[in-house]
Amino acid sequence: MKISLDWLKEFININESAEEISHQLTMSGLEVEGIEEFESIKGGLQGLVIGEVLECGKHPDADKLSLTKVDTGAEEPVQIVCGAPNVAAGQKVVVATVGAMLYPGEGEPFKIKKGKIRGEVSLGMICAEDEIGLGASHDGIMVLDTDLPNGTPAAEYFQIKSDQVFEIGLTPNRIDGASHYGVARDLKVLLDRDIKFPETDDLKVANLSRTITVEVQDAEACPRYTGLTISGLKVAESPTWLKNRLEAIGLAPINNVVDATNYILHGLGQPLHAFDADKVTGDKIIVKRANAGQKFVTLDEAERTLTAQDLMICNTEEPMCIAGVFGGIASGVSDQTTSIFLESAYFAADVIRSTSQHHSIKTDSSFRFERGTDPNMPVRALKVAAKLITELAGGEVTSEIVDIYPNPAQPFEVSVKYKHVDRLIGKHIEPAKVREILEGLEMEFLSDSEESFTVAVPPYRVDVTREADVIEEILRIYGFNNVELAEDLSADYLAHFPKKDSDLLLSKLKSMLAATGANEIMTNSLTSSEYVKLVNSIRDEENVQILNVLSADLDVMRQSLLFTGLESIAHNINRQQRNLKMFEYGKVYRKVEDKYEEDNRLSIFVTGDQNDESWRRKTGKSQFHDLVSLVDRVFQFLNINKFEQDSVESDLFAYGLSYKSGDKVLANVGMVNPKLQKKAGVKQTVFFAEFDWDLLVKRYKQDVTFKEIPKFPEVRRDLSLVLDENVTFASVKGLALKAERKLLKHVNVFDVYKGENLGEGKKSYSVSFTLLDEQKTLTDKVIDKTMQRLITAFENDLGAIIRK
Repeated sequence: MKISLDWLKEFININESAEEISHQLTMSGLEVEGIEEFESIKGGLQGLVIGEVLECGKHPDADKLSLTKVDTGAEEPVQIVCGAPNVAAGQKVVVATVGAMLYPGEGEPFKIKKGKIRGEVSLGMICAEDEIGLGASHDGIMVLDTDLPNGTPAAEYFQIKSDQVFEIGLTPNRIDGASHYGVARDLKVLLDRDIKFPETDDLKVANLSRTITVEVQDAEACPRYTGLTISGLKVAESPTWLKNRLEAIGLAPINNVVDATNYILHGLGQPLHAFDADKVTGDKIIVKRANAGQKFVTLDEAERTLTAQDLMICNTEEPMCIAGVFGGIASGVSDQTTSIFLESAYFAADVIRSTSQHHSIKTDSSFRFERGTDPNMPVRALKVAAKLITELAGGEVTSEIVDIYPNPAQPFEVSVKYKHVDRLIGKHIEPAKVREILEGLEMEFLSDSEESFTVAVPPYRVDVTREADVIEEILRIYGFNNVELAEDLSADYLAHFPKKDSDLLLSKLKSMLAATGANEIMTNSLTSSEYVKLVNSIRDEENVQILNVLSADLDVMRQSLLFTGLESIAHNINRQQRNLKMFEYGKVYRKVEDKYEEDNRLSIFVTGDQNDESWRRKTGKSQFHDLVSLVDRVFQFLNINKFEQDSVESDLFAYGLSYKSGDKVLANVGMVNPKLQKKAGVKQTVFFAEFDWDLLVKRYKQDVTFKEIPKFPEVRRDLSLVLDENVTFASVKGLALKAERKLLKHVNVFDVYKGENLGEGKKSYSVSFTLLDEQKTLTDKVIDKTMQRLITAFENDLGAIIRK
């Protein structure tokens, strides 16, 4: 959400800097994520002044150039070479002085420098409107009609607006802060200042010539509906000040009527809607539920199918607007509109939220209504809007204000004990200070004693309904930083073996993976059920089906991170990013009988070349073992070293390994089944690993064991083993460690060979064995005896042939 500092000043006097206000808001719960500079014209016309052409003559060496003397307010006139055909003595012009940076309507910015043009010195530039971003014309220089003195900044003449805009990360509970007036309410208490609300006392009803009646058929969905008519107006472009206000917060101006409603929405937090009064058939507004299956075309020209739950604003013949969400194209304000019915209402949050989600429509109005607006604001905002529209578009109010409000909203009554305030905040706050804070937040004290008090919380604070909520309000205004740490605060009572922090562990693991060159991805939890139909290891009946399917390709919750990861890989490959190393943490979902289950998973993807092309080293295609090395690093990071490896059983893979701890699968690793790759549109080999994160956390060892570095040297011996093609290295390694438990510290394969000379169905592993005795130096006799024991085990158990 964007909040303009200048706009805030309409409601409260602010002398502090944007940085100071940012700090105050952040510490009170309206976190400012950034401050942007806004300029109605880029560059703010800095370095541009009003000048007067004193002399104008032909350039001695160029027929199409003029040599001018221009008074820019400096001590002496400056000489400027100008190529415009309309330049003449006596004109008031815009001059870009030396050093000014210009931002043209099209093209790159450029800086004005002192220079020579065809041998004549030129100390600036007389500007056309397109050269400074004020328009598109380049027919000649701008000639001004002004009595401003020479040297006056051009920004002053053109009323260039600069502003500082806060980007506020509004949390869902603080919808009361979703407007400039709402933010000003917090600043009122934080800065101890008065707050101003726009005056409307001079709003007059001219006559009752255009009365439109209102009937609310569903008071629960629409507890309050107000409106009035304005006739004789003229729809036109908004004035500069209003366009600047809207553009500062990222809105595109439309016309004076629509812009006025947006101005009130973002200024006061009350959504409004203007109907062309001539389109209100029967001069009657009816607020009712839609007929199921009814078609309705919204302002974006999209035809939507309504449901019986949708609340509609209708005339006597047809719907005109989806209440609180989006207007209809047939009844909206157009250039031909001369009279309007201006709506200001309060709708039930759950009704608007349901409609907005069903139709996938998110608007500034629905954003506020579905979180809860102020039921006491509609008439106040309506008056401000009516006054503003008549000022901008002319016309006059031609009806009384309709206000249908059968059951006025009541404040929330909340009782609070002072001892609970002290206990939850961690500091004693004087009752007088508590009262000052809460009354500043517009809470009325109904009772107050030494032990407790009761306050009436205004209805617009939909998040303050309990004792803890009121105490939170006290704390955020009092200031978290004003609660001191106790002098006796100590950490020596903490458990010696703290509870495992899954989030912290995951964060550190992500950093480790990122350090290997992998990129983290975050994919949609929805995927296509077609993937499951291609494999047997994931059961179709365990799919979690989506009831309101948005797309045929997003009809189920994913049972594996593989499917959405493949789609991300396809997206990257289609944009020429073929060498990928990615990881993702996310949930997978399945339905078991009548229960739904979700589990946390960690995945790693490797595809394409091992590294980008370089003259320093050769590249090659990523291999299965490139992924395995990453998987091993994950297990090392988590201090998990007790597991078995077996061939993967899942047909998500063409081949691979399964890492198991007992009967539990820690991870499956392998090459992705080509059928799944084809379904995702990936034409290059992908290697994929998926970890059971919850199981990894359980197996994670927090203890770090230290031991002395051995004083004796280690010894390496190599063997070349000819094996059957189906024998894995994991089998070789496991057998070796079983045959020699004491001296064998490390087993590694450093070469794999297949060839006709080995025989059909055979392969050769070149394996290194690292031996170490931590108590003494190894002798040749012990080494040879150990290696012979390993050779015997390989020959007997694996049918290996030892190549000499």
